[in-house]
Amino acid sequence: MTNLKKVTNRKGRSRPVQEISFAAFVSLLVCFVLLSCPLALLRAAASKLTANTVSTATVEGRLAVFDDVWQTINDRYYDPHFHGVDWWAQRTQFRTLAANARDRMQLYEVLRRLLTSLRDAHTRVYSPEQKFDWEHPRFVTAGLSLREVEGLITVVGVERDSAARRQGIRAGDVVQTIDGENALTLLARKLSEQTESSTPQVTRLFAVSSLIGGPAGTTVAIEWLDAAGRLHKALLPRAWQQRTLGIRLTHRDGIAVIEIDGFTRDLVVEFARASQTRLGKARGIVLDLRNNGGGDAQAMAELASTFLPGAMDLGQFTDRNGNLFLKLETALPLLSVHPERLSRKIPIIILTSERTSSAAEIFTAVMKQAGRAAVFGGQTCGCVLAVRTRHELPDGGELEVSELDYHTALGVRLEGSGLKPDETVNLTRHDLYARRDLALISAVAGIRAVR
Repeated sequence: MTNLKKVTNRKGRSRPVQEISFAAFVSLLVCFVLLSCPLALLRAAASKLTANTVSTATVEGRLAVFDDVWQTINDRYYDPHFHGVDWWAQRTQFRTLAANARDRMQLYEVLRRLLTSLRDAHTRVYSPEQKFDWEHPRFVTAGLSLREVEGLITVVGVERDSAARRQGIRAGDVVQTIDGENALTLLARKLSEQTESSTPQVTRLFAVSSLIGGPAGTTVAIEWLDAAGRLHKALLPRAWQQRTLGIRLTHRDGIAVIEIDGFTRDLVVEFARASQTRLGKARGIVLDLRNNGGGDAQAMAELASTFLPGAMDLGQFTDRNGNLFLKLETALPLLSVHPERLSRKIPIIILTSERTSSAAEIFTAVMKQAGRAAVFGGQTCGCVLAVRTRHELPDGGELEVSELDYHTALGVRLEGSGLKPDETVNLTRHDLYARRDLALISAVAGIRAVR
C-alpha cells in the first residue's frame, strides 16, 4: 500500500507517521508505500494514546468506535463506490454486531469483518494493544511459517530457538491436522468464511497464515509428516516475537545478491554503504524482494534512482475524484555507488513472490518497464494503494484507510492484479528439504547467460 501519512485523532488533530506491515515475517501481508515522515515522530505517535479514550466495555463505547470507523471510511475511501459494496447496508448489519460484542477482542473482529467486505488488503484496523513500531514489527507466532506447496499445507520456515524447532519440525514437512482438524479441510473452511482480498493470491495467503494463528499465551496442536512420511505430534505455544527490517548483501559466484526487507530511508542509507564497499566488480545483481512488503515510496524512488535515469516518471497517485495527488520520479542518484558498476550493462534480476507488495511492486514494475531488470519467482501481491493518514479511534485503536490509487507511468493499475514474473519458479518440498533456493539459483544462472 502507499502511505502518505499523518495520524489523525478523533479531535481532528494530526501528527506525522509512517509505517510498514509485518507481512514479510509471518505469512501475513501487507506493507505500505509510505511517503516519508521522521522516524522519531512515528515512534512518538506509536507510543502515545489519546487522552480520555472511551471504554469498549460499554455499548456506547463500542458504537462510538464502530461509528468512527464506518464514517472515516465513508469520507475517505479512494473508491467512492466502495468496490460495489452497499456501505450503508454494511453499517446497519455490522453496527448491531458491534453493539452486541462481548468484549474489545470481539468488537475488533466485527470491525475486521466490516473492512474485509471492501476486498482491500490495506484498509485495516488495530486495537490499542496491536499497534506496533513498523521498523521493528511485533507479532504472535507459533514458530512456524506455512504455505501451500504442491497442494499441501507445508512448513516453509521454522524460527530459531522455538519449540517448533526443538520438536524437530523442518521446512518441507507437511501439516496434517491443526487442533484435531484436517489442515486442508480447515483451509477450505477459512476460505469459505472470509471475504476475498485484493487478489486471489493474497486471499489464500491470509487464509493459510491464519491456520495456526491465535492469541499469545495459547497453544496450537499440530500433526505433521516428515520427509520419510512419519507422523509426529506437538503442542506449540504462541508467543510474541519482534523483528527488525534490514538489507543483506552477499556474493554468489561473483554476482551480488541483495535481500531488501522493506523501503525505508535508513535502509536506503544502509544499501548505499553496503554497495559502496561490497559491490566491487559484481558481474550482475539479484535483488531479492520476495519478503518485501513495501515501505516509504520516496525511499523506494531514491533507491530506484541508483539504477534508473534521473527525472524518470515512476507513476502517480490519484484521489477518489481522480485528481492527481502525487507524481513519483527518480532523482539524481543520491547513492555514490560506483556509477560505472550500475550502468545498464550490468544485468539485474528481481526475485518476487506473493509477499512482494506495495512499494516493492512499484519498484519491480518500473524496473521491468524500463527494461532494466527481469523478474523471476512468483506473481506479486497486487496490493498497491495509499494510506494517507493513520486515524486514531476513540478507544486508542487505529484505522488505516486506502485513500489513493496508483498507476504506473504507462497507466497500468497494479492493485488487484500484481505482476507476473518473466520466469515462474515454483517452490517444491524437495527443494525445501535440500535447503535449495531454486529461484535464486535460476536468477544466478540467468545473469550468467546474459554475461
